[in-house]
Amino acid sequence: MPSPKFELGGSGLPPLNLSGAGKRILQLGILVVLFILLMASTTSIPTGNVGVLTLFGKVTGETLGEGIHLVNPLKSVQKLSIQTQSVKESASVPSNEGLMLALDTSLLFHLDRSKAAEVYQLVGADYADKIVEPMLRSEIRASTSAHTANALYTNARELVQQQIQDNLTKQLSPHGVVVENVLLRDVQLPAMLKGSIEAKQQAEQDALRMNFILDKEKREAERKRIEAQGIADFQKIVATGISNQLLEWKGIEATEKLATSSNAKVVVIGNPKNGLPLVLEPK
Repeated sequence: MPSPKFELGGSGLPPLNLSGAGKRILQLGILVVLFILLMASTTSIPTGNVGVLTLFGKVTGETLGEGIHLVNPLKSVQKLSIQTQSVKESASVPSNEGLMLALDTSLLFHLDRSKAAEVYQLVGADYADKIVEPMLRSEIRASTSAHTANALYTNARELVQQQIQDNLTKQLSPHGVVVENVLLRDVQLPAMLKGSIEAKQQAEQDALRMNFILDKEKREAERKRIEAQGIADFQKIVATGISNQLLEWKGIEATEKLATSSNAKVVVIGNPKNGLPLVLEPK
């Protein structure tokens, strides 16, 4: 194999004369470097995420949407989820009377895409642990302390739920967190208090049922009174319209009918006091 030849040029350095194998190795090296640079410049953002770009540890303020992107290889990409997330909180909270209640709460939220870079810069990728959960705990206690235990167990749950959601929306919105919904999954009272509330509710239901029965009986008595009054008025009108002449005329009509009947055999006219006929059927 002949040794490479070196010649002195105008620059004073010998020109490099490579063989065919050396050229192929150089080309392959260049391709590898280009491939590495291309891979370093390509990033993929998964569905439901947003990419926050940083340069030497500093947030640039740029964000990337879903899909494949070409970026400066010197920049790093931090992927943050913008999908719906859930935080569950089980805590003992005070009521208006100072009683401790066991309350299970769920918060549904997601990161605001337009504020992702700001959230990552000011709070970090663990923003849910740093701001969402603490604010949820604080707001739960503040909301329940404004209501009695009886109200929280019965008819005030939806009101407290809406109150917590409204307050969290105001507090978390400036931090780039969008509140979707707040759910009160369960409210547990002390056993003795729970029994008292249930007994009170049962008594109220019994009282309502008794009032319904009494009202029904009163309406029935009123109906019967009106019916009896109507019958009495009818009898009074009928009695006023009956006279001796009417009775005598009715008796004559009845006698004529009996006389024309094939079943009547003997007709005996009554005494003059009432004039009513007496019909005897011979055996």
